[in-house]
Amino acid sequence: MNTLINFPYNHVLVLGLAKSGTAAAELLLDSGVQLRINDLKAKMDDPAVAELTRKGAEVITGGHPIEALDNIDLLVKNPGIPYENVLVAEAETRGIPIITEVELAGRLHEGNLIAVTGSNGKTTTTTLIYEMIAAAHQPAAIAGNIGKVACEVARNTGEEETMVVELSSFQLLGTLTFKPNIAVWLNLFEAHLDYHHTLDNYHQAKAKIAKYQEEEDFLVYNADDEKISKFLPDIQSKLVPFSIHRKVDGAWVDNNWVYFKDEPIIKRNEIVLVGEHNLSNILAAVAAVKLSGIKNEAVSKVLTRFTGVPHRLQFIEKKLDRYIYNDSKATNILATSYALKSFQQPVVLLAGGLDRGNTFDDLLPFLSSVKGMVVFGETADLLSETGGKAGIPQIKKVETMEEAVKEAFSMSNPEDVILLSPACASWDQYRTFEERGNMFIDAVHKL
Repeated sequence: MNTLINFPYNHVLVLGLAKSGTAAAELLLDSGVQLRINDLKAKMDDPAVAELTRKGAEVITGGHPIEALDNIDLLVKNPGIPYENVLVAEAETRGIPIITEVELAGRLHEGNLIAVTGSNGKTTTTTLIYEMIAAAHQPAAIAGNIGKVACEVARNTGEEETMVVELSSFQLLGTLTFKPNIAVWLNLFEAHLDYHHTLDNYHQAKAKIAKYQEEEDFLVYNADDEKISKFLPDIQSKLVPFSIHRKVDGAWVDNNWVYFKDEPIIKRNEIVLVGEHNLSNILAAVAAVKLSGIKNEAVSKVLTRFTGVPHRLQFIEKKLDRYIYNDSKATNILATSYALKSFQQPVVLLAGGLDRGNTFDDLLPFLSSVKGMVVFGETADLLSETGGKAGIPQIKKVETMEEAVKEAFSMSNPEDVILLSPACASWDQYRTFEERGNMFIDAVHKL
């Protein structure tokens, strides 16, 4: 099992346990680092806390005392903890470096490292890249924001293995030297301003995907996204564009084929994953794996059978002649607009969730195919208002997912699409978007 070698920090504070904090703490302890842990809600008799204490960690629970930073030369924080946290803010004042566990993973993994970020499409693209490499019978591991902690996965990878990592802006903000061999930047839109406070802060965090790359590295980037282009002059790595609108010196499409540079890779009509946004994700994945030496046969094998990852425009089943799609991961307006653009037939849209203070007028241009809306959660009234502006004839407000599914079926006709694409985070009613999506699937199956 890999450990950190020549790690330049001796006294480390891990702030926040959960999955990432626990994995970072275990790695640091096994690497011989003097470790202190601070978690507000953990209990000293929790099994994970007891085990870390047994291994030699000093654990502080129940508060965030400033003294926890005494004699500390590095802070490893859970990505979700804001920088306004009293210990994080004090660490900044004291000049203590602040990282997330992704920085540790980058220092640990010695093989090919592919990192994927973007405002939307990260999980689909990361999964596609991993599946294409695996289909070529090459050793690969998948990690990061996709569910498996990167530094935990990196502990078990070798020099011959490619690690594919999905990264959020929260994770990237806490990097100091993180340098993927191949960085993939999918798009850049407004998101997470409650955490980053300004659009520029958010954009700068995303740009760290390539900030520390060198000339021998590659940045695969969306040539159709003008906001990304402003960062390109400061990037040292080789630039490899992808585009769904024009031919580029990277991955592109015409009416019939997907290409990498001038090489045809797969016919478009053989790809089973729906949606223009997913075509963009496919091009990014193709560019990344072609740079990694993967053969076209492996790419085709994946793209002819890959129908999507769970909760991301996932086809569930055809029931009572309706096509059912679960897009619970659509936690913002942009993601829902992508989903709506993916269908030509009439759609009954299920939407709603956490109120972050925005309107939904940006959805209006994409509601022309929507024949009915079922709305729920804190934003139900706002979404109902938007549906009214769009002239949608049937709009129903409900309290539960079972009610939502029943109403959607009653509004729809055979050959229609019933689409859960909430345009909102799930935290008003559900712990995660996965829980919300699973509730939708269960309600469909029970109908």
